[in-house]
Amino acid sequence: MRRLLLITGVMALVLGTATILQAKEITIRGKLQKTVEAGGWLIVTNTGKYLILNAKSFQDNAWFKESTGVEAVGETKDVMTIYMEGTPFEAKSIQPVDQGVATPGRDDNRRVTRVIVGGDSIVQAQPDTAILTISVVTQARRAIDAQQENATKTDAVVRALKAAAGTGAEVKTSGYSLQPQRIYKEGQPPTITGYEARNSITVTTGELNKVGAIIDAAAQAGSNDISGIAFTLRQDRQARDQALSEATKEAMNKARVIATSLGGRVVRVVEVQEEGLQRPPVPLYQTEAVMARRDVSTPIEIGSLEITSRVQLIAEVEPG
Repeated sequence: MRRLLLITGVMALVLGTATILQAKEITIRGKLQKTVEAGGWLIVTNTGKYLILNAKSFQDNAWFKESTGVEAVGETKDVMTIYMEGTPFEAKSIQPVDQGVATPGRDDNRRVTRVIVGGDSIVQAQPDTAILTISVVTQARRAIDAQQENATKTDAVVRALKAAAGTGAEVKTSGYSLQPQRIYKEGQPPTITGYEARNSITVTTGELNKVGAIIDAAAQAGSNDISGIAFTLRQDRQARDQALSEATKEAMNKARVIATSLGGRVVRVVEVQEEGLQRPPVPLYQTEAVMARRDVSTPIEIGSLEITSRVQLIAEVEPG
């Protein structure tokens, strides 16, 4: 009987101790964040998320908003929520703290500050594709005459382009228009004096050494409007990755320089954002002189392209 009473007493003591431990207050530090549940709020720390069960008690405070750094004292609760986003936590007090105050898992006496830096990179790359826009423009007093003359000349130009560009090139119609030509006199309605037909062909080729020959063939076959050439990089993944990598390294080096100047070090990278890839402006080469002198082949100088990448980086720095 005495042994039974002793065992019962020990079990009661253990259960009582467990209850006391479960109800022990904890202090957490992190940032406020809205939840997927309507009206729900979290405190996000380095070690996890805590769902504030009584957030309404603190929402009247001006500082109670997303991304505010807070310190909360309270207890975790064994309850079920709709989405179970974070550990249920009943706060007895929540106070705003400096954004630079360390979060759990760090030395509470250590303070950090955030720096925002940018990194830029320009990568030189050789173009692998040329895009030419070639047109045939005809005019006549009657629309049918302008259209038929244009069709005849365009057919000759297309055949010449395919022969000059070869089977690996893409030759396609990129635009067609038939428009009246008008003259305007003061106090009188406009008068139609004729019609203009325009048929535009786009040639895309990866054989850059044929660009000059393609222009010559188009002009000799009857094209009278070659608007220009665009050199581009069809396979640009490697160049874009290189530009992004170098921009990120430059941003990280800037953060380290700032930290060193403060006598400290970079603690961690909080966020990195790519601010967009910038492709080089399209180079255009007018060809009026080519059409005027058919005995001279068109010289084409292919330069390099510049692919620019920019990165913004946010890092936490611990001053010395």
